Amino acid sequence: MQALIAGMIKLALASLLAGSLLSVVGVTPRSVIESMGVTPQDLQNGILNALAWTAPRLLMGAVVILPVWFLTYILAPPRS
Repeated sequence: MQALIAGMIKLALASLLAGSLLSVVGVTPRSVIESMGVTPQDLQNGILNALAWTAPRLLMGAVVILPVWFLTYILAPPRS
């Protein structure tokens, strides 16, 4: 668990450093989006469409996976 948290902190620091360097040379999130020919509204619609596609499939998968995991957890021999 400690390694996971340490990795997340390193990732956050690396992202902060990269963002700072990009900011120094004048690169902004808006300029990156506009250079791809996408409007912020298009980006928002794409994210919402992805969530609308993902949510029902995630829930249906959980309906199958969670009971199987729970039974496996309950019926597994105790760990020492």
